[in-house]
Amino acid sequence: MLLDRRVGSHTKTSGGLAKAALPYVDAAGSETLQVYVSNSRGWALPPGDPQQDALFREGIGERGLPAYIHASLLVNLGSPTELTVERSIATLAHSLERGRAIGATAVVFHAGSSVDAEHEAKAMHQLHEALLPLLDDAAARGLPKLLVEPSAGGGRSLASKVQDLGPYLAAVEHHPWLGVCFDTCHAWAAGHDLATPGGMTATLDALIETVGPDRLMLIHANDSKDDCGSTRDRHETIGQGRIGTAAFAELMTHPTTAGIPVIVETPTVEHEGHAADIALLKSLR
Repeated sequence: MLLDRRVGSHTKTSGGLAKAALPYVDAAGSETLQVYVSNSRGWALPPGDPQQDALFREGIGERGLPAYIHASLLVNLGSPTELTVERSIATLAHSLERGRAIGATAVVFHAGSSVDAEHEAKAMHQLHEALLPLLDDAAARGLPKLLVEPSAGGGRSLASKVQDLGPYLAAVEHHPWLGVCFDTCHAWAAGHDLATPGGMTATLDALIETVGPDRLMLIHANDSKDDCGSTRDRHETIGQGRIGTAAFAELMTHPTTAGIPVIVETPTVEHEGHAADIALLKSLR
């Protein structure tokens, strides 16, 4: 039986993609996983190791694990700095190629921001010019899909509240190769009160009303160290932060999340913290 709401974690890769990631997912009890294929806070674009790529593809195939790539956190297609936009495009193109090489389903990237007020009017047009060719190329060549992840807010974000995804998708003509990754900590930081009974449900309802029933393709399940609306993206162990366990129970039983993989990006030492969060989320689904 196909697992409903597979749960896994962001997974380490240092020391070799397959060599590091496969033992990690086994130890954590992961049913899905997410990895970086370049430095999370740098622009270098390493080619990857074909042997490790092949072993990783085989390993996730044998285990039946959908794999996702998270692009560098520096990616910002709305930036007023031309070099940042060029590097962002190159990083996403690299992630898509690496995604094909390792058998990944999709590449997650942050929605970005216009940074300053003067650039705000141009940012969405710039998004159109930068992202549409990437989506067209990925669709034509059967590369992984791209998944936009709304930010925690602040800094003139192009999308933080789930309703902001409406204009964002419109900017790329509702391209079929662009999906959505919903991050609970980001949504909370942006002002969605997920902790109030029914709050997670209402937010997910608003998300689907905005983007349609088939656009949500991945969930990042993270509790938060900070208050609702703080615009601060500081993850906490599930149930030990300000969002709380009850909200994640709503998440794991909402009709919208049926069949959608769930990734935790919570604090951990080795795999232990992730294993505990994964086990908790499995118990809630």
